[in-house]
Amino acid sequence: MTNSPDRVRTRFPGISTRAWEHPADRTALVALRTLPGFDTVLRTLSGLLQERQHRLLFLAAAVRVDERQFRSLHQLREDCVAVLDARTTPEMFVMQTPEVNALTIGMDQPFIVLTTGLIELMDTEELRFTIGHELGHALSGHAVYRTMLMHLLRISASLGWMPVGGWALRAIVAALMEWSRKSELSGDRAGLLCVQDVDASVRVHMKLAGGTWIKEMNHGAFLAQADDYERSGDLRDGVLKLLNLELRSHPFSVLRAAELRRWIQSGDYDRMLAGDYPRRDQDKNTSITEEIKEAARTYRNNFDQSEDPLIRTVRNLGKDVGSAVGTVGQEVGETVSKIGKRFNDWRAGEN
Repeated sequence: MTNSPDRVRTRFPGISTRAWEHPADRTALVALRTLPGFDTVLRTLSGLLQERQHRLLFLAAAVRVDERQFRSLHQLREDCVAVLDARTTPEMFVMQTPEVNALTIGMDQPFIVLTTGLIELMDTEELRFTIGHELGHALSGHAVYRTMLMHLLRISASLGWMPVGGWALRAIVAALMEWSRKSELSGDRAGLLCVQDVDASVRVHMKLAGGTWIKEMNHGAFLAQADDYERSGDLRDGVLKLLNLELRSHPFSVLRAAELRRWIQSGDYDRMLAGDYPRRDQDKNTSITEEIKEAARTYRNNFDQSEDPLIRTVRNLGKDVGSAVGTVGQEVGETVSKIGKRFNDWRAGEN
């Protein structure tokens, strides 16, 4: 994997958001929109949250980026807008907090928020990747669903998760969390198209995982962790991986870097740099059915190639159904039993 020299970046006139949208992102959105009650929740939140009121919080409590304030960030945003040929430039704010975070929210006019913790952690090219990542979210229309998730999580926290009868909302929140994790993979692709520096894209995830001591980390070793994560352990570890992800809105940093590496190795990134990418003027001719089929093919390929112990067991179901089902039941039962015992021990210690 090689890097482009600094400030020699390919531009993508008329590029469609389909160029960087991960198939899992599009599939999760399709599934999300079919959930009972989803349209009602979306309409209700859209009516309750006036765009101007939503934006006023950051106008009052953060610093708006322009040619006079945070000029370097303004220039990075302008570069990303030019590379992705964006028709509009989303507003951007810097918020004072040690938390390392960046987000894109808003219902009608999405805007980007960067925290000072993130700005202090990243160098210029890493910030270019991050801003490109958030611009990708804005252009793909992700901000609407991220805003929904943010407010539903706030409501659920204030109500002690969800009241009785809130199972439909629970399903929507869970589906939004799953989609949010997938959408981050799309944002990473947009970020790489903007920065066109593979090393910088990996460094972002290394810093998100390990902090500022980048000189003490190694790209190859970091990416090798993802291979070890997928291959190592037994079936119980496969179950625990699912449990670890359940309440996360973002995938783990190591796995995000590995997924970006997988996209590069597929050849799609180089083809786009060479000018072979989907155009906006072709979007109206795109078949949703074909998009779903493409996503299904991607899932199938990943499933067939996965070394995860849980997926390997499921994959072998067709070979020996009785044995595999017995193994799954036994391993999952043991795992749940141990988790329950640890939880009870912890409660006893608290009392």
